[in-house]
Amino acid sequence: MGSLELRNIRKSFGAQEVLKGIDLQVKDGEFVIFVGPSGCGKSTLLRSIAGLEDVTSGTVLINGEDVTVAPPAKRGIAMVFQTYALYPHLSVRDNMALGLKQAGTPTDEINTRVAAATEMLSLEPYLKRRPAELSGGQRQRVAIGRALVREPELFLFDEPLSNLDAALRVQTRVEIARLHRQLGATMIYVTHDQVEAMTLADRIVVLNGGVIEQIGSPMELYNRPANLFVAGFIGSPQMNFIEAARIGETGATIGIRPEHLSVSPTEGRFRGKVIHAEHLGADTNLYLETETAGLVTVRLFGEHRYAADDIVHATPDPAKIHRFDESGRAITA
Repeated sequence: MGSLELRNIRKSFGAQEVLKGIDLQVKDGEFVIFVGPSGCGKSTLLRSIAGLEDVTSGTVLINGEDVTVAPPAKRGIAMVFQTYALYPHLSVRDNMALGLKQAGTPTDEINTRVAAATEMLSLEPYLKRRPAELSGGQRQRVAIGRALVREPELFLFDEPLSNLDAALRVQTRVEIARLHRQLGATMIYVTHDQVEAMTLADRIVVLNGGVIEQIGSPMELYNRPANLFVAGFIGSPQMNFIEAARIGETGATIGIRPEHLSVSPTEGRFRGKVIHAEHLGADTNLYLETETAGLVTVRLFGEHRYAADDIVHATPDPAKIHRFDESGRAITA
């Protein structure tokens, strides 16, 4: 379908350098997700791949072809935005077909491609409707359909689910995953939502301050974060960070995921008081003020009847402890 290679991509807006030398290779058929906090450069990087931003320096290659200065229409990409960007006066069918008509695609070919996208996205009941008559999830499916009919080398998604409510986000996320499996297409996806990244991506690119902190599969990032930033960004609730000297451990900082702590009312490594308990049904989150480790979050599976002011003891799984040096890098030995 389409490969992507970025070589030392830099982008500045005046004196502000937003991308600081990005190198990345995406293979045919991969689903790669850019994540990071607001202002990290992930959307700017996606727009640079699309040709919507001119890079300050560096090279963009799609299928081995240098497209660094090529306009978006010549890059073989299709982009899905969070705002849908549908024409309000056109029907669903006409919104999907418009780009092909403007490109001079024969009518029979347009009909074939629109029919295939309609079936794939279950849009048949809505073809004659206009965007105002659709729900947010339906509009996003039309936007995806409009990208599908172009048969691009790369699909680019810019936070496509951020305007949807929680239930629709889950439903549309499943549809995008199914679509990727059906098409075998190369997809680049930007989100600030780590759940989307963990559930959709073949590989995740974690960005921070215009640089790549780590690239890896979801479970590689979860199990082997390269540094404190990745360790704190991946995982919910966030990893606990404890000054190693406070608890007699080696390294500068100890990291323990909330789900890797067990709790006992009578004994354990960290004694503390429950300052808040979140009862979520499937999970129970406890926030403990401990005597040695400070504030510690514990995630327990299922319902546990702990409450504020209870005294409990938390113990980490020794095999799941992460250690970081003074510079914040993971200690792997």
